[in-house]
Amino acid sequence: MSEVRGDVAVLENPKGSGPQSELRRAARVMVAARWPVFAVIFLTVAAIAATLGSWLAPFDPNRQNLVLRLADPMTAGPDGGVFLLGSDALGRDVFSRLLYGARVSLTVGFAAITVGGTIGIVAGLLSGYFGGWLDDLIMRLGDIQLAFPFILLAIMFLVVLGSGVWNLILVLGVGQWVTYARIVRADTLSLREKEFVEAARAMGDSTLSIIFRTILPNILAPLTVIASFNVASVILSEAALSFLGLGVPPDVPTWGSMLAESRDTLVANKWWLAVFPGVAIMLTVLSFNILGDWLRDFLDPRLRERT
Repeated sequence: MSEVRGDVAVLENPKGSGPQSELRRAARVMVAARWPVFAVIFLTVAAIAATLGSWLAPFDPNRQNLVLRLADPMTAGPDGGVFLLGSDALGRDVFSRLLYGARVSLTVGFAAITVGGTIGIVAGLLSGYFGGWLDDLIMRLGDIQLAFPFILLAIMFLVVLGSGVWNLILVLGVGQWVTYARIVRADTLSLREKEFVEAARAMGDSTLSIIFRTILPNILAPLTVIASFNVASVILSEAALSFLGLGVPPDVPTWGSMLAESRDTLVANKWWLAVFPGVAIMLTVLSFNILGDWLRDFLDPRLRERT
């Protein structure tokens, strides 16, 4: 339905369209699928733990108490506190270290995806839009990186750069750019000759405006899905590197380093030292994968009419 205001015809939004309608549809589809609801709830809890860990933790995560080392879960600690999930070989509270480890895992996951996504999206847009020697150069660089096992490259760079959260984010972020670049390049190649892009050129829009304001918004949906899966991949990589002692400094609690510290105590049947950080990694990665599956289906235009 439209109405004329002066000399301009204004098209009104039809009933049931707009951002609010999309949010209602997303909520309806998510509730119907059920598993994404649990994933969102868990990730929300993990985000709260990461944000408010310093207030929620009952103990300093690096505070040692050798008298209560390897204490069982629910053991009373000093000052009236309780080791909810037990203590490790140095008497440090496992629950407090889990909360602080969530901060590292989620921070590294989202920051690395931001770094890798930014590099990959820009490289893919330039490669697909301009083509020629620039396209060949960017794609060959990506082929060279994919020719090497990523974990070996990460170990090599972290040995050279040293351990640290920012170095870890940089290494993991650079390791993700090829995935984004290839997908963005393919979509850009198919969009650059479309009518709306030709119309933008005819209207005198600059090249940067066409790339970032006309083409980029039309390829954000698949990138969102890829990012949700890559967060899970980066969290696993961070845990693996921390397990090897190459992630962050030893005084920074991470789930991977907690697993590494539990190796010597498994024979003593101190199961909680490995189970709790392992379950935290598993549930976080599983939640991101479930959410990514749901986003893929929700954003697929072929399935929109069914929902």
